[in-house]
Amino acid sequence: MRKIKEVLRLHFESGLGQRPIGRCLGLSRTTVGDYLRRAKEAGLVWPLPEKLTDQQLYHQLFPPAVSVSTTDRPVPDYVYLHTELKRKGVTKMLLWEEYQSDNPHAYSYSQFCELYRRWSRKLKLSMRQIHKAGEKLFVDYAGHTLPIINPSTGEIRDAQIFVAVMGASNYTFAEATWSQGLSDWLGSHCRAFDFMGGVPEIVVPDNLKSAVKKPCRYDPDLNPSYQDLAEHYATAIIPARVRKPKDKSKAEVGVQIVERWILARLRNQTFFSLAEANTAISKLLIDLNNRPFKKLPGSRLEAFDSLDRPVLRPLPIEPYEFAQWKKVRVNIDYHVEIEGHYYSVPHQLSGQQLDARISAYCIECFQQRKRVSSHVRSFEKGRHTTVVTHMPRGHREYAEWTPERLIRWAAQTGPKTAAITAAILASRQHAQQAFRSAMGLISLGKAYSPERLEAACDLALEGQAMSYKSVKSILKTGLDQQPRQQPLPLTTSVNHNNIRGGHYYH
Repeated sequence: MRKIKEVLRLHFESGLGQRPIGRCLGLSRTTVGDYLRRAKEAGLVWPLPEKLTDQQLYHQLFPPAVSVSTTDRPVPDYVYLHTELKRKGVTKMLLWEEYQSDNPHAYSYSQFCELYRRWSRKLKLSMRQIHKAGEKLFVDYAGHTLPIINPSTGEIRDAQIFVAVMGASNYTFAEATWSQGLSDWLGSHCRAFDFMGGVPEIVVPDNLKSAVKKPCRYDPDLNPSYQDLAEHYATAIIPARVRKPKDKSKAEVGVQIVERWILARLRNQTFFSLAEANTAISKLLIDLNNRPFKKLPGSRLEAFDSLDRPVLRPLPIEPYEFAQWKKVRVNIDYHVEIEGHYYSVPHQLSGQQLDARISAYCIECFQQRKRVSSHVRSFEKGRHTTVVTHMPRGHREYAEWTPERLIRWAAQTGPKTAAITAAILASRQHAQQAFRSAMGLISLGKAYSPERLEAACDLALEGQAMSYKSVKSILKTGLDQQPRQQPLPLTTSVNHNNIRGGHYYH
């Protein structure tokens, strides 16, 4: 009490401020300020009354706190708090302020948080994690499989069980697929989104090959097709860390529940098709989602309807089209090979590596995520699909020539020239092999004249010498300019006894 009295004296008599008083007495500025504030609230003046004892002074400065019985303090609704904390933007501070506004003798914020922590420890580990509504969907495959019998051969094949669980509501989806391959993996995601009626912000998978090409704690390399699906549905893929099951504890618990409440019940049933198995799973799935929680009010379906469903992102208008990605190298003929068929790309990309997106009906090639070509998919092996604009100028001009075009061009000189051109093209197994000869024949009209060329072709047709060299030889030697030999006149038949006549030989 001696220092408190000295604080009062230095302040009221000497007029010193809080900092100088603190330096004189070895006290902090805040402590000096607290003493002065308490003296003001107690109505004390300087000098102090002589009859005021130190004990009386202490009680005036530090009156005992008014105690409130714990029975008079309203206990927070822990279930309500746990549910509300899953909503976006809701914090413990906000809930405490609402709780305090309704209760004048409410617990302090720190005690409020401590009481909630004690209550939450009684829940399961998975329930103590706070997941925001509509934020995360946890996906995984169950360890158990479902045997399906082929009715024709009797062969038993084990179907994989895909499980998806919403983080906030625990709403669960499950289905059987033939494998954990890429097409089944992506297809299960699409059906899970349809089942939920919307898309979550984040999907949390395991590190299986269909999801992650190269696991990494900080920057995992996603499968391109999986990334393609995420972009289509406008969601994010955040794989769980390797050997960190707590990152996807919802999926772990969801798998366990599906194995116990669905697969265990189907253990004595026999299935002969995947569709039959999924029909049985969907019926038990309805019962699972409607089953009441043990320690929380409501069911998975009720929690989903109140928490997740209102904030899920809408499904895209266009359905997702499954596509695979493949690295391809452009050959010197500016074509890439995909499953035995060859597709053209711009000739400037010859020798470069591209990314090919292969869907059921379309083949697309990308260079650094920029599309450079698109083709209708063809399943003819060994054949080519070529876009004319992808070809170099020289190749493009050559490709524009066809047998019909050459014959039409030759017909401009005359019908005889067209006939010789058609004969030259027909003389080879492949018409393209005679293109040069046909074009050489037509070009003779420039060296001599169209009239001479037509006459030379007429002479060649008469002599059955239908080739470029024959026509050129006729023009070079000038045979086309020489007079034609007249045909010999027909003579009358001669009657003689020694001539038998034509009727003898019939």
